[in-house]
Amino acid sequence: MYACQQNLISNQEILPFLDYLCTEANSLTNCGIYLARQLDFKANYIVGKYDLEKNLKQNLHFQFLYSQAAQQILRSVAESFASFKALNKLFYKGKLDKKPKLPNYRKSGGLALITYPKQALKLVDNQIRIPLGKKVKVILRGAQD
Repeated sequence: MYACQQNLISNQEILPFLDYLCTEANSLTNCGIYLARQLDFKANYIVGKYDLEKNLKQNLHFQFLYSQAAQQILRSVAESFASFKALNKLFYKGKLDKKPKLPNYRKSGGLALITYPKQALKLVDNQIRIPLGKKVKVILRGAQD
């Protein structure tokens, strides 16, 4: 069972940070779509659940996000390609009228949804603490020195 809770942001200083995280999520989504499309075009291979994670672990967009959130983003890309594969089979069996299309890229510079697992979020002084990726932590430590 999944739940979603909408919260209004009262601290305006955090908005650029959240905007940055969602932009990185959008870029990672596009990287995953690019890799999956290339594998389909060149090897006629539809990516599996963990293929994108393995190949994009060293990607900067992956490292700027919390690892479990980045993995979830890439799994949703893999799910969309698996859905395309299933719909394509139905089309060739004659059960669909229109031929399905491969998932397309998101608008460059746009914002994408980030999903964090419950164990990653912590409540500190009635505020939710959002975890950061490895590269962001390194940059923040360097800025403090």
